[in-house]
Amino acid sequence: MENAVVILCTFPDIEQARQIGAALVERQVAACVNLLPGVESIYRWEGKVEQAGEILAFIKTTRYAELEAAIHELHPYEVPEILALSVINGSPEYLAWLERCCPPIP
Repeated sequence: MENAVVILCTFPDIEQARQIGAALVERQVAACVNLLPGVESIYRWEGKVEQAGEILAFIKTTRYAELEAAIHELHPYEVPEILALSVINGSPEYLAWLERCCPPIP
């Protein structure tokens, strides 16, 4: 499936990650959001090296553009992490489910 992607996105806490993840699934721009708590992030921001605990989300979709727009709308970070990883292959049943959960815009 050429349009299936997994998005990596970090959140500052579990509650915001849950709320935004649920909103993405409800809007049908994501089929599934997996939340991995306990991620330690080290990054450069505004010229300084920062360190923070975050929640990492794995978001599965076939509607990247709409998902990206929704994350920008809902996310508390000024520059949210939105990295799309192409799905090269997967079980046909799962990919069909993914497509059903994220129907194209008519």
